[in-house]
Amino acid sequence: MKKILISLCFILLSANGVFAFEDIQIVEPVNKSETTETKTVEVPDVKFDWLDLTKEQRINVLNDFGTLIFNDDSKIHLTKSEFNSKLSKYKKDKNFKHHYMLTNNGVTEDEDAKYNPFYYKKDTLVIYAIQYKNDIHNSLYYTPYGKLYYVDITSDNYPNYPYYSMQYNRKGVLKSAIYFVSPDIQYMFNGEQEFVGVWYKDKLYDIDGKQVSTRENW
Repeated sequence: MKKILISLCFILLSANGVFAFEDIQIVEPVNKSETTETKTVEVPDVKFDWLDLTKEQRINVLNDFGTLIFNDDSKIHLTKSEFNSKLSKYKKDKNFKHHYMLTNNGVTEDEDAKYNPFYYKKDTLVIYAIQYKNDIHNSLYYTPYGKLYYVDITSDNYPNYPYYSMQYNRKGVLKSAIYFVSPDIQYMFNGEQEFVGVWYKDKLYDIDGKQVSTRENW
């Protein structure tokens, strides 16, 4: 679940919630040779050249990505009403007791879905993620009581690169957007469509090419 891991890493960095997100531990390791049920994921060999560009060139790159992600024809840039219409059936996980038990006991996949647990201080499950195999473009994050917390929606090209994803809270408010160039390179935007930074592996760089953060579990 490469995409789930990367996207929630950003959500946890930026969210203002009741949990100490910096202490949440992601259990499942990143798998760069991930495959789907039917085909191998196409992963391009892309050079990370952000630090070699001028600031003007970086701005042009971001304008191109921003136009692609936030344009009016984007199928996943949703209004609140569109979000509610599309995701209403996921607002509550009716099988939350079963899914909680699976994820809390280390089950990462069954015939219906893939699962991912997120722990507070390694032993308290605070969020579990579900990606149904018949609906791979929606990754759903729930509290232990089955209340929808976040939704991560991917563009049609997922799981092949490049693709982009958008993260919404349960009310349909856009919180972040990510353009995935490759498994190693992701451009991050906030809910106001402002550039946050570009990840290259475990390092985050800003518009000036300055390293501003790192991430674990890479």
